[in-house]
Amino acid sequence: MSHTTRAAQIAAELQQRILGMRTGERLPGARQLATEFRASAGTISAALATLTALGLILTEPGRGTFVASRAVLPEPDFSWHTQALGRTRVDPVRAARVGAYAGSDHIPLSWGYLSSELLPTEELRQIGARAARSSRAWVMTPPTGSAALRRVLAADYQADPNDVLVVSGGQQGLVGAMRTLAEPGATIIMESPTYPGAILAAQSAGLAIASVPSDRDGILVDRLGEELARTGARLIYVQPSYANPTGAVLSPERRTRLMELAARAGAFIIEDDWARHLGIEQAAPAPLCTQDPHGHVVTVLTLSKPASPGIRLGAIIARGPAGERLRASRTADDLGVSPIVQEIALELLTSPVWPRHLKRLRAALAQRRDALVSAVGTSLPAARIGLIPRGGLHVWAQLPRGTQTQELSAAAHAAGVLVGDGAHFFVDEPPAPFVRLSFGAASAPQIAEGVRRIAALSPTTSTG
Repeated sequence: MSHTTRAAQIAAELQQRILGMRTGERLPGARQLATEFRASAGTISAALATLTALGLILTEPGRGTFVASRAVLPEPDFSWHTQALGRTRVDPVRAARVGAYAGSDHIPLSWGYLSSELLPTEELRQIGARAARSSRAWVMTPPTGSAALRRVLAADYQADPNDVLVVSGGQQGLVGAMRTLAEPGATIIMESPTYPGAILAAQSAGLAIASVPSDRDGILVDRLGEELARTGARLIYVQPSYANPTGAVLSPERRTRLMELAARAGAFIIEDDWARHLGIEQAAPAPLCTQDPHGHVVTVLTLSKPASPGIRLGAIIARGPAGERLRASRTADDLGVSPIVQEIALELLTSPVWPRHLKRLRAALAQRRDALVSAVGTSLPAARIGLIPRGGLHVWAQLPRGTQTQELSAAAHAAGVLVGDGAHFFVDEPPAPFVRLSFGAASAPQIAEGVRRIAALSPTTSTG
């Protein structure tokens, strides 16, 4: 159970207790509550913060926490919101899954970030301390990002630094690109299955989504051509390297064909390059944008995946009028990424720490990936892994037909394992039951234990 969910449960129980108490009556101390509810101090603090926000309690430093006086208010009526807001764009169920994270009592077998022991934490502490002492960390940078950081980010993509726009992570990059490159109501074509956050970004931008199947070599380009002709879409979203959730890498032949189709249709390709630094057996192929002379490719990259989820920093690389519009739109959204975050990123990328970290990371991910594949083969023989990924963080497994993945993921959550319900990775109905299992956030022993728990909940028949 996540920290947030547990805190909400405790807050609800305390709220019922408070209703039977007198104004000014003192609540038990935080330590006593932690013992009573068998929860951490942080969870109790979050629960009390919720009650404070509701005006139910008051905390007096040095004295304790007391029941606040409360006026009797009518029950809230939010029925008018629905008419005022209109139809919802963003799927709240998918959004809840994308934003969910495992608590300390969960084995994170579906999580898009690295575990703390795989992060260069100590090095980042030292870099952060030096960055905080720099005068550049406390002054305004251009909305596009610091010139020095843009030069470093551009180098990997053979790009002009002026075409680089620094953003607060890859997700903001996706939302910004989709909102800017297409009008609401326009169609975006996505490979399927795909990253649920990209689906949410498209929904947030008010786009209609059309899907094209993919296989171990990436999006099916013949089907893509048909969909471009059918929909007249001018926007295509792909993950060419180590796609989430399948691990697929777009083949050289399909890369060429994809570029030809985009040129013929006058379409933009949003290249989600989230896993460039997460290659295991070899480096990721060159970015699509490096073979694009006419600005069809808009690339989104992130440092939050390979460096730290705490570094909310990414970039959009775009040329021509599209790049100009993206930079203008960014100024309308906010005035740039925090300078201190940019300073930390700049020193990390230009120091010996970075290549050493990537080398260690590659070895650790290989060991964990192999542990996951082995655990599935041993404990879940009915599951079929179509592709052992050569990079990224995820394994995509098909389960026996008839498996209800929503029920399975809920049961796994109750059993202390976070599992990715495969249905959330499809734009439309899934063709078969799938789950996403991740290996970047769990140790090898945790992986083995997590898969064993899933196996106890899963059908044992073959996928056929």
